[in-house]
Amino acid sequence: MIGKLDAIALDCPDARALAGFYAEILGLSIAEDSEDEWVELTGPGSADGDRPVLAFQKVDDYRAPEWPGQLVPQQLHLDIRVDSLDEGERAVLALGATATGEQYATWRVYLDPVGHPFCLVSSNG
Repeated sequence: MIGKLDAIALDCPDARALAGFYAEILGLSIAEDSEDEWVELTGPGSADGDRPVLAFQKVDDYRAPEWPGQLVPQQLHLDIRVDSLDEGERAVLALGATATGEQYATWRVYLDPVGHPFCLVSSNG
């Protein structure tokens, strides 16, 4: 082993806003907030230094990925396991996600508020 995963970072136009979006979906809290340039989320009750974290980095002139096209590749996406796809969908849409219409028996694809694709996957599938 060369190292350990430290963080998964998403580029975005507003780090604090996108961190808030994912904090609500995943039940995480802000662990570090560097003047809106870099925000990290961590799990409830975890001590400082718990890694890996989900991080958000402010990027000037941010360009959202194009999905499903590849003019601007998605580069990465998150799969979020939920007990109910229908309930999960209602919740993420209420937070500002956009449904792409791409859905299957055990997973559905959405865009976060700045265009990153992410999937809700069924814990029953």
